[in-house]
Amino acid sequence: MIKSRKALRMERNHKKAKTPSLNLVALIDILTILVFFLLVNTSSTQNLPERKELKLPVSISKNVPEETWIIEITRTDILVQGVRVALIDDVLKSKEETIEKLKDELMTLSSFTQLAVDEASGERKITIMGDENISYDLIRKILTTCQQANYTKIAFAAMQNSKAKNH
Repeated sequence: MIKSRKALRMERNHKKAKTPSLNLVALIDILTILVFFLLVNTSSTQNLPERKELKLPVSISKNVPEETWIIEITRTDILVQGVRVALIDDVLKSKEETIEKLKDELMTLSSFTQLAVDEASGERKITIMGDENISYDLIRKILTTCQQANYTKIAFAAMQNSKAKNH
């Protein structure tokens, strides 16, 4: 079969055509920018969970919170790492000085990891995020429970009060 000149020319051009090569300079630039972006935007501070039903008290402290286990006290529940362990009404009605379900959860967490242990003293650390309107009796029971579970370094989370700038 005889091919036309046009068909032969098209065949020749297709053989000469190369697949486009990957531009490594542009790829390296993109990866460098991505790594730089990730380094700048990662922080070593702990982000506390936010809940609509939890209004933290205000503080003027400049200290940054450390990464620890978190007990959240809402108006209705006590949560450890976001998992409900007790209802506040049940805890307040109880005559017990400790909250057994909370103690069990704290002991379970402490057996899994060394996240909340102070290197110098070996004491366990925990952060309590409590609504600003919770009762003292509830706080006392939670503190007693934490102490019995060997969590002796206790921090209370609060919203930082921003000072007005003088112009």
